[in-house]
Amino acid sequence: MALWFNKHLNKLMFTSGALIVIGLIFMYFGYSSIRDLTFIMATLIGIGPIIQRAWSALTVKSFSIELLITIAVIGALFIQEYTEGAIVTFLFLFGAYLEKRTLAKTRNSIQSLLDMAPNVAKVMRGGEIVEVDIDDVEVGETVLVHPGGKIPVDGTIIKGKAQINESAISGESVLQNKTLEDEVYSGSIIDTGYIELKATKVGEDTTFSKIIELVEEASEQKSSTEKFLNRFAQYYTPAIVVLSLLVGLLTRDVHLAITFLVIACPGALIIGAPVAYVAGIGNSAKNGVLIKGGDIVDRFAKIDTVIFDKTGTLTQGRPSVTNIKIYNDMTEDEILALSASLEQVSEHHLGRTIIKEADDRKLTEQYVEVTDAEAIKARGVAGTVGDDKYFIGNKKLIDEENITISDDILNYYIKEQKEGQTAMFIAKNKDIIGLISIMDKIKSDAHAAVKNLRANGAKKLVMLTGDNYYAAEKVSNILGLDEFHAELLPAEKMAYIENEQTNNRKVMMVGDGINDAPALALSEVGVAMGHGGTDIAMETADVVLMSDKLSKLTLGYNMSKSTFNVMLQNTAIALITVILLLFGVIYGYIHLASGMLIHQASVLAVIVNAMRLLPMKTKDKNKEKVAHKEAPVQ
Repeated sequence: MALWFNKHLNKLMFTSGALIVIGLIFMYFGYSSIRDLTFIMATLIGIGPIIQRAWSALTVKSFSIELLITIAVIGALFIQEYTEGAIVTFLFLFGAYLEKRTLAKTRNSIQSLLDMAPNVAKVMRGGEIVEVDIDDVEVGETVLVHPGGKIPVDGTIIKGKAQINESAISGESVLQNKTLEDEVYSGSIIDTGYIELKATKVGEDTTFSKIIELVEEASEQKSSTEKFLNRFAQYYTPAIVVLSLLVGLLTRDVHLAITFLVIACPGALIIGAPVAYVAGIGNSAKNGVLIKGGDIVDRFAKIDTVIFDKTGTLTQGRPSVTNIKIYNDMTEDEILALSASLEQVSEHHLGRTIIKEADDRKLTEQYVEVTDAEAIKARGVAGTVGDDKYFIGNKKLIDEENITISDDILNYYIKEQKEGQTAMFIAKNKDIIGLISIMDKIKSDAHAAVKNLRANGAKKLVMLTGDNYYAAEKVSNILGLDEFHAELLPAEKMAYIENEQTNNRKVMMVGDGINDAPALALSEVGVAMGHGGTDIAMETADVVLMSDKLSKLTLGYNMSKSTFNVMLQNTAIALITVILLLFGVIYGYIHLASGMLIHQASVLAVIVNAMRLLPMKTKDKNKEKVAHKEAPVQ
């Protein structure tokens, strides 16, 4: 029955409306009996879907708005108020129709993501190109994508090159040039060129599938405000029924009691919050910012302290080897190949930088066999080559291993650090045999992002990093941060966040690495730089930025504030409407039909107000233009 009513809801609404028009025509010509008949028919046709929904709610012990309307309409028929009974049922169905249409628009951002999902893929099987369903592609298969085609899986390019639109992933429409060994993502579209790629993630494991999953989960999760309003409605609705009965008993005016019942419906109050969150979360997702639920939106909007990791967050995260200093008889290539051999066990960006430098110099054939290799958290790596023990890492590692640093080596190390370099010691047994210096660059939009966050409500901006003091100081000074703390272990980052929370600060942590995951989980809002960030950081974070641009952080922050404000506005609209209607009923200005009309208008008002979030872009209160130039840390 429910399916039938849903399927024919529009027909029932238009039929009810047509009968009301016919009744009004007969009333104009003085045929009151025919008018009453058409109004009764209009009421009976329109009340069916309303009764069905009221009954469905009652079966799960829920008191719905439809229950109030059902009681009111039955009461109107009982006291022979056929005109108002018909108009109330029609207005409710018409309001539900408009509500459904406008709600569909607020969900348009999420639906557009689903529409971007590819359905088929061309793969190489048995020497032939075959077209298969996207779910049938297997990891390791070769996938072919032609100009204009959607990339169906995550993978690595093994042949060809192309300009690729990754807006489905990052929210950025700027074309990306991709060639051999570059990573590409499902949902991206080839503008020009042709590529063959090796599938690395397929089906539900692709980046695009995870985006859709996160957005769908976020739209289902309720904020604390929504949960409160839903609990409120469970008590409010039966209370209105009781109050209506009391009004009827005290005034002996059944019409007044029924009118009170209708106009006190909490429709706008219940729908105002969720529609705002759906619109805000959907628009953020389209722009490359995944916010995992309404409760996160509320917390995000109230942030007053922003804590940044340095590498990969404020800086590009693509450091390069700048200097290699040698203190024994090895050549530069030999010590680099040795270092790269040891760093194979490391996932740290500095270790990856050393390996990349060795690969760029084509030194892989000079790699040596390492035994007992281990990554030492927040310090470096260690391993055995032949009979010798080697270490690569920061000064903490060298001090803990009681390795002596001569004055000239220490002076060179300090000089490199002061110039903004990150210098890593290479030790053999108890002797320093070399230093490798690595430098990163500040992101081009970091300065603008810091100004935007400060202008839009962030009172304290801090950088916490495991990198050396001097490199951290350079970044902090260039960006104008309030504080920086360097050479920290993950536990020390967490201790700092806990201290801020003790001082009633609302803390947001922004990071991208595995070592950031505990801090992301501890803070009120954890933000992961998702595009190129680690999976564990993306899983732990409350907000995921699908590009490495910090402008996405400011967009998400401002959108959350706007969404929270719209939610408050909608709640105010609903409450003020109910209060004004109640006074209108008491003083005789509002009647059953007009009350229903105003009530439905308030429902549409909160939906239309939420729709303002759909095209909204981030607002920068700081009007000063900032030059977007890459600022080297030196």
